[in-house]
Amino acid sequence: MWLKASNINCVHGFSNRKGGVSPAPFDSLNLGGHEDEPSNIKTNRKIALKELGLGHLELCNLKQVHGNTVQLAKCGQQEGDALVTNKKDLILAVSIADCYPLLFHDPVNKVIGAAHAGWRGTVNKIAEATLHKMFDLGAKAENIEIAIGQGIAMENFEVGDEVVEEFKEKGFPETCWTNRHIDLIKCNVHVLRQNNIPEKNIWSMNRCTFEPDFFSYRRDKGITGRMWAVIALN
Repeated sequence: MWLKASNINCVHGFSNRKGGVSPAPFDSLNLGGHEDEPSNIKTNRKIALKELGLGHLELCNLKQVHGNTVQLAKCGQQEGDALVTNKKDLILAVSIADCYPLLFHDPVNKVIGAAHAGWRGTVNKIAEATLHKMFDLGAKAENIEIAIGQGIAMENFEVGDEVVEEFKEKGFPETCWTNRHIDLIKCNVHVLRQNNIPEKNIWSMNRCTFEPDFFSYRRDKGITGRMWAVIALN
C-alpha cells in the first residue's frame, strides 16, 4: 500500500494501487480523480491514512494546476502544486498519476513539504519554490532531505519539440533529455542541486508509473486512478 524513502525519518509514504475497495479500472486503492465513485475514494483515503497512523490528523491537499505555486498548508483544499508546514497536526498530500511527487523534510528545524512536479511544474522550478517557502519557515538547505517518488520514466515520456525548447530556455542541461524524451528526475535533481541541496540528501525511487503496481494517466489514456504522496511531522 505504501512505499517509503530511506532518507525521510518522519511519517510519510508513496501509495501504490493495492489495498483499496475501488473496482476496475480504478482497482483498488484509488485516492482521487472524478470517474470513480466518491464513496470509494473516501473509503480508500480512510484506509490508506489509517495504515500510516495518520487518521487523527487534519488533511491538507491541493487543487493541482501544473504550476509552481506553493501554499502554506492549512486544513482542507487549496490551489497550487506544493504545500509546506512546520505544524505537527497536519498531513500534506499531493496527488499523482505520472507526475513526480517530491517530499521534503528538515529534521533539525522541523519543516516539511510536498510537491507535485509534472513537466510544467518541473520546468518552472516547483522544487525551488518549495525550498524557498521552507526557508521562510526556518529550514536550511544543508538539512533538508528530499525523496522523489514514482513517476513517468524518460523512455515513456516523449514530448513535442516545443517542450524540449522550453527546458532549454529555462537553463536545464542537455543531459536531462535524449531527443524528445525528458528525464524529469534529472531535471528536478538539477534544480535541487542549484539550490544547495547536497547530493547525498536526495533519494529517488526510480520506478515508473507504467509499471502495473501504479496508476498512469498516459498509459491508461486518462481513465485511471490517483496515488498520493503524504508526509507529516511526528
